[in-house]
Formats: sequence, structure tokens, C-alpha cells
Amino acid sequence: MAKTKPFVSDIENIRKRARQDIDKGAMTAGYRADRATVVKLLNHALATEIVCVLRYKYHYYVASGIHSQAIKAEFLQHANEEQGHADLLAERITQLDGKPNLSPEGLLSRSHADYVEGEGIVDMIKEDLVAERIAIDSYREMISYIAADDPTTRRMLEGILAMEEEHAEDMNTLLEQLGKNGEPARPSPRKSAARKRG
Repeated sequence: MAKTKPFVSDIENIRKRARQDIDKGAMTAGYRADRATVVKLLNHALATEIVCVLRYKYHYYVASGIHSQAIKAEFLQHANEEQGHADLLAERITQLDGKPNLSPEGLLSRSHADYVEGEGIVDMIKEDLVAERIAIDSYREMISYIAADDPTTRRMLEGILAMEEEHAEDMNTLLEQLGKNGEPARPSPRKSAARKRG
């Protein structure tokens, strides 16, 4: 039978530390991550989310075609969810005693994703899928970097990552459905391979 490890904490010391630097709010001496780097990463994620909101909103307003109504609804839902991610990120930056960078100046250079409008509804979906895939890898790298040093930020990023994966799957499904409905969604793997050989 495995020995249980007792939880021993110096409550008096925790109480004493809580009274020191009280003006730092949630930032206690027990915070182990590099705060400045975490704030910088979160501001890059914030810029990425804002760019994604703008791209999805653009796609929502200009999408047209026989199947556009359902797709427009998806674009709008994703825009709203990306805005929710931006709000979470800005709030966490503030909790870490940082400033959320909401300046439009340099927004694209801070963002991991590009702002590509796309030509027609299929291109729009593809551009959104590419952006979601970029976000997925970016969030995975941030989560890996933060590891156990900032559990609150890590959990928030994991929640956002899960939704970005869902968004990517939604865009992929839309592309497949458009192909089944006869619209030019994406070339079949055989046609692509034949083109490369030719």
C-alpha cells in the first residue's frame, strides 16, 4: 500500500506574505512564471483573437451564394466566440498587472494569424480554417511554455484551445458539405495528385 503524502503548509507564513505587496492584487510571491513574458504572449494572443473577430465579421457581412445563410450564421457565431476569447485574455493580462494592448496600431504584426478576406465563400472558409490551425499551434506552444508555472493562465488557454479546435472542425465540415452540394470546395486528393504529376 502506497504511503500518503501529508499536506503541510505554513499557514502563518502564507498569511504574512498575503499582507505584503497587497497593492499587487492577485500577483503573490508564489507566482512562478515570468510575468512579463506571459503578459507579452497573452497580448499576442489577444491581437490574434481581434484579427480573427474582424475577419469572421467581414466574412459574415459579405458572404453570398446559395448556401450562404447557414455559413454566415457560423461566421457570426465564431466571431462572437473569438471576442469572448479576447475578453478572457484582456482580463487575465490585467490580473497579471499588465496592460491589454488594444491599440489598432501594429495589430497585424502582433497577431499570429493573417487577415485575409478571401475570394468567395469557399476561400473565406479556407482562410478561416488556416487561421484556426495557426491559433491551435500557437495556443499549444503557449500552454507548453507556461506548464505548471501559472495554472490559472494555462487552464484559460486550454479552454480557448479546445474551442479553436472546434472552430477548425466546423470550417473543415463546411468545406466538405460545400463539396457535396456541388460547389467548388476543394480538389479531391486524386485530382491534386494528378496535377502534381502532370
